[in-house]
Amino acid sequence: MSHLNATERFSDRVDDYVRYRPDYPPALLDWLHKTQGVTASWQVADIGAGTGISSKMFLDAGHRVVAVEPNASMRGAAERWLADYPGFSTTDGQADASKLDSHSVDLISVAQAFHWFEPEATRTEFKRVLRPDGLVAIYWNSRLLVGTPFREGYERLLKTYGTDYVTVAERYADDAFMRAWFGSGYRGTAHFDHGQRVDFDQLSGRLMSSSYAPKPGHINHEPMMVALRELFDACADDGRVSFDYDTRVYIGSFE
Repeated sequence: MSHLNATERFSDRVDDYVRYRPDYPPALLDWLHKTQGVTASWQVADIGAGTGISSKMFLDAGHRVVAVEPNASMRGAAERWLADYPGFSTTDGQADASKLDSHSVDLISVAQAFHWFEPEATRTEFKRVLRPDGLVAIYWNSRLLVGTPFREGYERLLKTYGTDYVTVAERYADDAFMRAWFGSGYRGTAHFDHGQRVDFDQLSGRLMSSSYAPKPGHINHEPMMVALRELFDACADDGRVSFDYDTRVYIGSFE
């Protein structure tokens, strides 16, 4: 997939993305602060910030954040949502061409977007932008696929009706790749349980925030929504189902 196509995949899904995508567990930020030496005084560059979900996590903890996001619709959503934070700004940049000044940030944050980046060009750009002794934190919510009827039924639904689900979904890097990518600056990894309890409307919105979910008018949309309703009715407990995630974070620096 070209970088341009990856950048524009979510342009027509911004509203659903803002409303229904998960945030990140508080334990992730606690880990960065308590075990990695990050403090609220650190300037954060949130690369591939999307609609600002990850940026808000740092802003709420007192950080100044510049959100780097090439998709105009998503960047605009972040600007509207986070307008009341005086420490927030945005720029129309990419992972390998951020438009940030050299050695200008203390922490680079990449949430959920790393699998869209070109690894070597991104590493070069991150080294340029990061201040000496700065850190890079790369993290994502990885949806659990097995272990409950809902998890397994939802995965079958995506494989059956998704437009290109098998091609683009769950393409996250493994431990070996991330160690190699950081090289000698690799400092470690951690993971945390996370989840959402959603009703049917929220479940529908979460599905439609995914770039591989067929939109209304597509031949697969109506049967997909029927199947989603059936899955929800079969699995709901007290009117909700659980979207369960393993949130993985990798951290390191560059010499």
